[in-house]
Amino acid sequence: MDEDVLTTLKILIIGESGVGKSSLLLRFTDDTFDPELAATIGVDFKVKTISVDGNKAKLAIWVTLHWQTENFFLKGQIGFSPDLKWPIWQSDTAGQERFRTLTPSYYRGAQGVILVYDVTRRDTFVKLDNWLNELETYCTRNDIVNMLVGNKIDKENREVDRNEGLKFARKHSMLFIEASAKTCDGVQCAFEELVEKIIQTPGLWESENQNKGVKLSHREEGQGGGACGGYCSVL
Repeated sequence: MDEDVLTTLKILIIGESGVGKSSLLLRFTDDTFDPELAATIGVDFKVKTISVDGNKAKLAIWVTLHWQTENFFLKGQIGFSPDLKWPIWQSDTAGQERFRTLTPSYYRGAQGVILVYDVTRRDTFVKLDNWLNELETYCTRNDIVNMLVGNKIDKENREVDRNEGLKFARKHSMLFIEASAKTCDGVQCAFEELVEKIIQTPGLWESENQNKGVKLSHREEGQGGGACGGYCSVL
């Protein structure tokens, strides 16, 4: 069934607690939004296959945990993904500083990262550097593709201007988009642009497919950015 899939990509969604990471995931994979969605406890994990510029990619998308209660979290392997050869881990991540350090296994093998902040909470923007430091510390690739997403643009009490997010993304050579999991604005674009950039970086994925005879499809010259519209800035 996956014969026409170019590659399987491991994508991480990281950021402070409450920024809407799981909501973005559910909007993208299931096209649903739950305003009462509880904070993630354990590993939030979904698989979705998408087509970008004629190339199909299977995305294994992982979301960080919520801190909640110390007794709940157990450092170590708790399961195994039935579809992918990657273990599922519980660790002490997100929210409170003492629960923020991600285990190396979470980052290992990731080809793309979506770093999320809440445009209505400046503290989540200020702490982006902490997440980039963790990414640099634990990531096993130096050519990983990073996407910065300013979520919850549907709300009126904005504390972080779009230009601030764009400036931060440019400084750190990241893709950038503002989005709303509630209204769906920018969500599809964020994942499509991330995947497109990864596919344009063969060293991130081609070694896993070198014996499969895969062949890239290419966007026709002059063709626009698809679903992106005016949202994405590819840097």
